[in-house]
Amino acid sequence: MTDFFIFVLLVLSALIGAYLYRVLQGPTIFDRVLGLNGISTKAIILLIVMGIVFERVEMFIDLSTGYALLNLVGALAVAKYLEQKGLP
Repeated sequence: MTDFFIFVLLVLSALIGAYLYRVLQGPTIFDRVLGLNGISTKAIILLIVMGIVFERVEMFIDLSTGYALLNLVGALAVAKYLEQKGLP
């Protein structure tokens, strides 16, 4: 069973790499913001799977919840900044 979770961790890491490409090569700022949100989502899932692997799910759920809230506040701040700047 541990081999399955390690495989899931590797797949999630590869998906984070794909989103990182979008962040670095995105033609617009919106592509970059969406890439960052995708990375954050995959990182939250990665934390939960790591909690299952290390048999400390309760600790990793707390960490992932904090990370999700931080991601939400960051996304709202970027959206507010872009709205004030006047980008469509």
